[in-house]
Amino acid sequence: MDMCDQSLYNKLQILEPKDKEMDTMERLRAMEGPLLFWYKEHARSLPWREEPSPYRVWISEIMLQQTRVEAVKPYFERFMENLPDIKALAEVEEDRLLKLWEGLGYYSRAKNLKKAAEILVSRYGGELPASYEELKTLPGIGSYTAGAIASIAFGIPVPAVDGNVLRVISRVTESHEDILKQSVKREMEERLKAVMPKGYASSYNQGLIEVGALVCVPNGAPLCGQCPLASVCLARSNGLTDVIPVRTPKKARRIEDKTVLVLWHEGRVAIRKREETGLLPSLYELPNLEGHLNEEEIFARLGVKEADIFPLPGSKHVFSHVEWHMTGFRVELKDGAAGDFLWITAEEMKHTYSLPSAFKAYTKLIR
Repeated sequence: MDMCDQSLYNKLQILEPKDKEMDTMERLRAMEGPLLFWYKEHARSLPWREEPSPYRVWISEIMLQQTRVEAVKPYFERFMENLPDIKALAEVEEDRLLKLWEGLGYYSRAKNLKKAAEILVSRYGGELPASYEELKTLPGIGSYTAGAIASIAFGIPVPAVDGNVLRVISRVTESHEDILKQSVKREMEERLKAVMPKGYASSYNQGLIEVGALVCVPNGAPLCGQCPLASVCLARSNGLTDVIPVRTPKKARRIEDKTVLVLWHEGRVAIRKREETGLLPSLYELPNLEGHLNEEEIFARLGVKEADIFPLPGSKHVFSHVEWHMTGFRVELKDGAAGDFLWITAEEMKHTYSLPSAFKAYTKLIR
């Protein structure tokens, strides 16, 4: 930013009247100029921003849920190359779709993408509707994603309130409400909708998200000296950025011990499909047993008498409510093992079958 731009930027900062404190809505309206100017100067160059078609915005927003921006980039590019439009997504076989998604986690997101694409092909001619309310009816699309697609791809002035926005607005307005409550999120959506600038919905929403990602950061102290909203931020002026936003403490995760088996027989490794309900539904997995078992217990559970068995490193995987603490064994069978297994080659595991990242410590040993 040159000196001229810096001077303009400083003028855009709203100074609160000394004799009268702004109310909440005045404070939110005061964000507009500084935010839009800051976003124009500081927006990151991202693949989905360079060509913000409705389909690309949709896919990127679903991928970005629970996943870092830098991690998403290569997945997004590969997904676009293989499934360039809604019709291709609707027609793709589930196993291929999950292979493209492998590593992003939360596989229900990918399954909902396909379900939504099938609806879009049958009801909307293979296009996303330019309607916030209609977007919300599609599988996997809630108020945030609908708002993001509607504002970024179609310019519709509706808010897109994610964790970044909840944090930023809570601090600006000095809200002590629990941001994990849906009622708090809905109230914030209504307030932002009332101040959303027509003609700038995309930059406004992305600007708030960007401030939350780069300045009013989720982990660590906010970079208030770099914030375009600093002059109207109550949490900053009152020294409360360390206590706002307020969140209900999460319940402790349940610990589950597992023994993971890399079963080999005649040059192939065993995988199986999980149940259709529960954790990681209908995904392929390495065979695993409850508890941390010894060799004798493993042989008994597999129904085999003779095999070469080698211990593998332990591993831990954290889900939202559960932690798997895993021990592992490579088991080279002399004969087949009892169980409903699919025996595949290492190449097929690499290119065809998708296994959740929970098993990454063991699948990388196969590859």
